[in-house]
Amino acid sequence: MSFFKSRSLIIDNVIGKLFFLTAMTCLIILSLIMIFLLKEGLPIFKYVSVKDFLTGNEWYPVSDPPLFGTFPLIISSVSVTVLATLISVPLSMAIAIYISEIAGSKVKEIVKPAVEIIASLPSVVLGFFGMVVIAPFLQNVFKIDTGLNMFNASLMLAFMSIPTIASISEDAISSVPQSLKNASYALGANKWQTIFFITLPAALSGIFTAIILGISRVIGETMVVLMVAGGSTLLPKSIFSPIRPLTSNIAAEMAETAVGDAHYNSLFAIGIILFVITFIFNLAAANLSNKYKFKSN
Repeated sequence: MSFFKSRSLIIDNVIGKLFFLTAMTCLIILSLIMIFLLKEGLPIFKYVSVKDFLTGNEWYPVSDPPLFGTFPLIISSVSVTVLATLISVPLSMAIAIYISEIAGSKVKEIVKPAVEIIASLPSVVLGFFGMVVIAPFLQNVFKIDTGLNMFNASLMLAFMSIPTIASISEDAISSVPQSLKNASYALGANKWQTIFFITLPAALSGIFTAIILGISRVIGETMVVLMVAGGSTLLPKSIFSPIRPLTSNIAAEMAETAVGDAHYNSLFAIGIILFVITFIFNLAAANLSNKYKFKSN
């Protein structure tokens, strides 16, 4: 008996150290990536001040003198992320609530895997769909100059994030104890009152986690915004304005730069900005998640 007990302790110890090693490896890799970004990006501030780089309205890195104003790119990234989130979150919640609380077991067995399969669609396929189908549709319906704009990109990004948010939110909603729902029914609440005032508040921590992952995918997506956002480096005037978010700007121009020049350094500096924006989004969402997790307990 003691042999099996000692063997179990050894296995637990090995697995624990393996997980610790994996976690430390991830941290080291992330730290090295950040160091590389700083090493390649910070030299741009020999040519332009931090203020002008962040607040300048003109991005012409090959002009004479070059202009490295990233403010339109930052606004484009934030705007398309916020708009995509506003579109995807309500739809994702509706899907999650339907699967978890309304659909029968047979329907659930079909719908949930179907939603999760959609998440595996390649981004280039969605970008191509946005170019050849959504862009002409928007152009004809809204009578605009081009269908390659912020709204088109937001629709495609929302479609990308819906499966992730819906699937994880459904898991969080399904994990709410049945006893809470039964107590609500016993007090006279109907099904919808129970869903909105008991189930969803109890699942908010998991829902915010799902939204974090959805936002992370949206703000870091490159191919879709490169194909359907329009590519304009000007400040957007409306949701139908062509834009160029930070990610697509890096992808579009990196092949045109010489290693070590100002243009090259500016693109890595944009990577630093993108890292900071993503960190701020994730930190805010994580704080909300922990806040409601504490309340629900």
